[in-house]
Amino acid sequence: MAHGAGLMARWMRPESRSRRLLLAALVYVLCTGAYAAVAGPDRLLQHTQYNHYALLADAWLHRRQSLPNGPPAYAMNNDFVDYQGKTYISFPALPAMLMLPFVELSGSAENFRDGQFVLWLSGLAPAFLFLVLEKLRRTGRAPRTERENLVLAFLFAFGTVYFFTAVEGTVWFAAMVVATAASALYVLYALDAERPLLAGAMIGCLYLSRPPAVWMALLFALEALRVSRTSGGRFDVRALGRRYLLFALPILVALAFVAWTNWTRYGRATPVYFDHQYLSVAWRSRMIRWGMLSYHFLAKNLGVSLTSLPWMPPPGSGPSFGAPFKINEHGLAIWFTTPLYLWLLWPKRLEDHPERRWLYVVAALSAALPAVMDLLYQNTGWRQFGYRFSNDYVVMLFVMLAVGGRPMRWLFASAAAWGVAWNLFGAITFDRARFDRFYFRDGSQTVVYEPD
Repeated sequence: MAHGAGLMARWMRPESRSRRLLLAALVYVLCTGAYAAVAGPDRLLQHTQYNHYALLADAWLHRRQSLPNGPPAYAMNNDFVDYQGKTYISFPALPAMLMLPFVELSGSAENFRDGQFVLWLSGLAPAFLFLVLEKLRRTGRAPRTERENLVLAFLFAFGTVYFFTAVEGTVWFAAMVVATAASALYVLYALDAERPLLAGAMIGCLYLSRPPAVWMALLFALEALRVSRTSGGRFDVRALGRRYLLFALPILVALAFVAWTNWTRYGRATPVYFDHQYLSVAWRSRMIRWGMLSYHFLAKNLGVSLTSLPWMPPPGSGPSFGAPFKINEHGLAIWFTTPLYLWLLWPKRLEDHPERRWLYVVAALSAALPAVMDLLYQNTGWRQFGYRFSNDYVVMLFVMLAVGGRPMRWLFASAAAWGVAWNLFGAITFDRARFDRFYFRDGSQTVVYEPD
């Protein structure tokens, strides 16, 4: 017993690497356990209705890109590509790569519990974010304590739309669970341009899961410039070039993989994703007319991300409304589900700390670029509880919360409690048949605000 206690004391020695890793492991275990409890037995014991990644992995195991028998009936032809008589999965492939060995062990996509697999991954992003926040503290670039960093990691896990994303398990949300974990690792490696090859590998992973998030590469680009500057104000061009080269290599591998995929499917060796335009969905015509990204979609996406609120029953409607409020499945506004983001508008006296101010601005720009890409996208994120595309840059927002240094006092605590309460509600109720009364669904996707 004494030996075990002494070993644990050494492992938990303040400021030790082992302590950080053990605390990160604790964050992972607690978050994964909570997500699994909220997800329930349906996600744990059977495959999801939209197991596209498992289907793609199964196709690869049979040495093909397409699904020979078309979409399975249980998926209701939801988001499959129909091209020259063949059926393809158009979603970026990294989650399918991760599932590949387990689908093989299971024998088929239907025997593989893809929702459970995603739940096992779901606790990684909060754990990796904690390591990012601790690196900021240790390097003096954030004025937070270890305890505050644990609080921020759990607030990310349960006080943002990542919560409902983590418990869904289906194709659209699985990609975000994988990408958010990769985002956190990317920031960990990109700070101080410390590990260029691994940072580039994470950007490659982002391109193979959530392409808009690759614009966070700006963080590494600017951090590499900063650390390559000599005391005389010049740049060490050789060191900078080496960092950029190592960073670029795994990204080029990811681009080459996408080009190969496009060539083997469509005869077009382009490294840019485009095959979503072949989706057999009702709104395909808008993609053909306006493209995948367009200013045309900006106003609608801004409206959803910044102004969408619960619908209250009109006067005199009584029980006919069905619930005390309804949530449009375009999703709730970012600030409504996570009011802590409002703290990003007034960081604490950064002018007195040049390094913190630099990182705050760089993180803001690195979040803004993928945010703009999402706002120009042909889809608001429908169907969703909250604006799920914010997962593409949420790690940067929490970096800003840490660097901004505003005290966690009663107002902060109240906003945090609000966020946790609403996101818990979303995680419990979204896409659950017995709670459909709380949601408004319009298959045409044209109704954004409550009709008069």
